[in-house]
Amino acid sequence: MAPSTQQIAAAALAAAGCTAFVTAPSTTRGPALRSTAQGQAKASSASSSSTGLALCGLGAAVGAAVAAPKKERVALRAFESELGVQAPLGFWDPAGFTSDGDAQEFYRRRVVEIKHGRVSMLACTGYIVQEFFRFPGFLSPSTDLKFADIPNGLKAVTIVPAVGWFQYTVFCGLCDLWIADQRPFNPPGKLQTRLFGEDALNYDYGALGLPSYLGGKPVEDEELKKKKLNAELANGRLAMMAIIGMFFQDGLTGSAWGDWANYTESPLRAFENELGVQAPVGFWDPAGFTTDGDAQEFYRRRVVELKHGRVSMLACTGYIVQEFFRFPGFLSPSTDLKFADIPNGLKAVTIVPAVGWFQYTVFCGLCDLWIADQRPFNPPGKLQTRLFGEDALNYDYGFLGLPSYLGGKPVEDEELKKKKLNAELANGRLAMMAIIGMFFQDGLTGSAWGDWANYTESPLRAFETELGVQPPVGFWDPLGFTKGGDAASFRRRRYVEIKHGRVAMLACMGYIVPEYYRWPGDLSPSLGLKFTDVPTGFAAFSKVPLSGWAQMVFFAGSVELFQYVDDPKRAPGDFENAGNLGIPNGFVKAPADQKEKKLAAEIANGRLAMMAIIGMFFQNGLTGQAWGDWSLYTDSPLRALTPAQELIAGTGGPLPDMFWDPAGLSAKATEKEILNYRAMELKHGRVAMLAVLHWFHVSAGYHLLGDYASGAKMSNNPLVNITQLPMAGMWQVVFTIMCLEWLTTYICKPPEDRPWDVLGWKGIIIEDYPSKIWNRWESVQCQVKAVKDVSFWVVRAKAN
Repeated sequence: MAPSTQQIAAAALAAAGCTAFVTAPSTTRGPALRSTAQGQAKASSASSSSTGLALCGLGAAVGAAVAAPKKERVALRAFESELGVQAPLGFWDPAGFTSDGDAQEFYRRRVVEIKHGRVSMLACTGYIVQEFFRFPGFLSPSTDLKFADIPNGLKAVTIVPAVGWFQYTVFCGLCDLWIADQRPFNPPGKLQTRLFGEDALNYDYGALGLPSYLGGKPVEDEELKKKKLNAELANGRLAMMAIIGMFFQDGLTGSAWGDWANYTESPLRAFENELGVQAPVGFWDPAGFTTDGDAQEFYRRRVVELKHGRVSMLACTGYIVQEFFRFPGFLSPSTDLKFADIPNGLKAVTIVPAVGWFQYTVFCGLCDLWIADQRPFNPPGKLQTRLFGEDALNYDYGFLGLPSYLGGKPVEDEELKKKKLNAELANGRLAMMAIIGMFFQDGLTGSAWGDWANYTESPLRAFETELGVQPPVGFWDPLGFTKGGDAASFRRRRYVEIKHGRVAMLACMGYIVPEYYRWPGDLSPSLGLKFTDVPTGFAAFSKVPLSGWAQMVFFAGSVELFQYVDDPKRAPGDFENAGNLGIPNGFVKAPADQKEKKLAAEIANGRLAMMAIIGMFFQNGLTGQAWGDWSLYTDSPLRALTPAQELIAGTGGPLPDMFWDPAGLSAKATEKEILNYRAMELKHGRVAMLAVLHWFHVSAGYHLLGDYASGAKMSNNPLVNITQLPMAGMWQVVFTIMCLEWLTTYICKPPEDRPWDVLGWKGIIIEDYPSKIWNRWESVQCQVKAVKDVSFWVVRAKAN
């Protein structure tokens, strides 16, 4: 809002009144805006005349009043091109610190921001490292205080002695004043020493803060430097938030990780025991929908979640099934539209006639309102019909949604029911994500499977022709590191990958070779330590003397800094002074026609070695040797069979008397569940054997019944043959399967201790096995024997 004439006059009078009694000193102009014109004339010395000062004050007040709006607009954009302006927020200054456009103030705040960010990153690292590593020995020998005695976090404040805090303060002061000084003429964050001797004795710091006298050099590439400085700012901002969070959690719970067990009465834990709370995230509500602890709202959301999950599972199944099977015949006889004419996915929306969509809508409405109704007094997801007659006509649904009048029954075992309901929630959540992905891919590529061939210009394909793209996975970047198409980042990651791969290959060789060969002689003559005395693996850490570790570190550092130095102009891992197999100075060169093949093999072997060395480390730490001797796991829970597993021990393994369960399905299963697993396994095996026999006889041309039913010679290709089967024949097959399932589930139930024995063979083979239905073998044998005896005497009588 523009100032009024009265406001301008009042400001002028105030200025005149003030300057009439105070002689104004000469002034120096502050830093000019980056976007304002340069070369403005300097202000002359103020006159001692109060009248002149009043006029100047009046002019300044009027000028400020008129120019203020324009200055504000210009100043707000003064720093939009500075470092730290990053997506998604862009230039973000909600408190308006930079609204005055003062470059000197911006410089000061940026220096402070970088310093606080660096300190916060170190502080966060300090919180984390102590959880895994502590220095050996004493922190304060005079007070008998060891490093291991210092707790992590805020508790350490009272444990560290006063002299320790004094040392911290002195060290920080030295760093701030002399060792790492911010010169006003340097960019924010670029530090130098401030010692006597100026340039002769002072030095700069390079990448990662490495001093110049140790080889530290600044990043030369301007784009790469800008990217790294932006990353430092972003990581520092994150660290400032993180360390404050750690302080808060530490003060509130006694641990920087905020032990959640201490929040027993928090409303945030109101629904932690509900279904759906599963590993690895546990109770996960990042949007805070349940923070109010409202049980009614939680119930409503859980009902909606289950419904959406079930619909999504059906939708995903609908996408998949149509790729392999379509109903024969017509979808709409009046429009001559067959089921086979309907495309899969979103394209079907425009093909299905309006009357079809009307039928869908009516059916879904019937299901939602009457056929599958969620009663408020039932648990979420437990559905009933809502018809006339209440309990007399309405029915519940059992396992897998089978209605009660068709034999559907709820799961009686509470633990098994909880497990299955949790599985339904997890599968529904996965299906909701999956169907959205299918919609997105379908809309983008015309196929639910997202035909990758359509993405020819995508930045995701920018590195598909690089080395390391090998079958069977091709270009594999599940974390999306390369999705931005940044060539510099790709080169850096490829260089790191090759280096880690080479080190891992050497490490694997180092684990293997000592098993067969050791150097003769002494490793440390002064200690009388021979090479043969050093064990393989982690145990060597405590045997190798400190001087040996110093030599290793020095050697690795010399190779890294002087021998094999990365040249940005060359390919990653291609060192100028190294030849084939890393032989220095390139005395042996790889043949030109095999170079690409060998480089690809190196990357593949390096990847394998990185996985292998981690496995060796794990086994070494767990068993004492890199080969992980299984005989050392005598007390491992992996070797102990539960009473439930004992029921099927010695059966089903690749070797006799072997229990084989690589997926661990039976680890926490009950006896009933294990028996059901075995029953399902045998049923699937029997069906698969019958299916294989069917495949063979159809392929051989023996399908007389099918030919007779269809009235024509059917195909010998089983996949084509099944599509030629009439609908009535298909329903006969389904009905036969349902009858068999009904017989073996409700009429001739197999024994409970052997649910797979649907034919009752145990009762036939084992004569003393009690069975009310199947075990009549003995009486049958007697009847057969009596018939044979009678037949024998009849034949003999006729013969006589």
